[in-house]
Amino acid sequence: MSGSSLDTVKVDISVVVGRAKLPMQQLLRMGRGAVIELDSKQADQVVILANNHPVARGDIVVQGEKIAVTITEMLKS
Repeated sequence: MSGSSLDTVKVDISVVVGRAKLPMQQLLRMGRGAVIELDSKQADQVVILANNHPVARGDIVVQGEKIAVTITEMLKS
């Protein structure tokens, strides 16, 4: 079996910038432009998830109009 079969496997990647807890009523009252304060700071590392499982940590990088993440640490499974 060749390694090319892995090329067709799709993985959902998510980046967790921070978290917030708030009452459902407050969430329902929010409208367009509302700001939700997160429990993280600008310099904090982000958590990178693969199929909702933490796999790495990284730093946010702004590249022109795009936001990217640089992997700084792979997590043990």
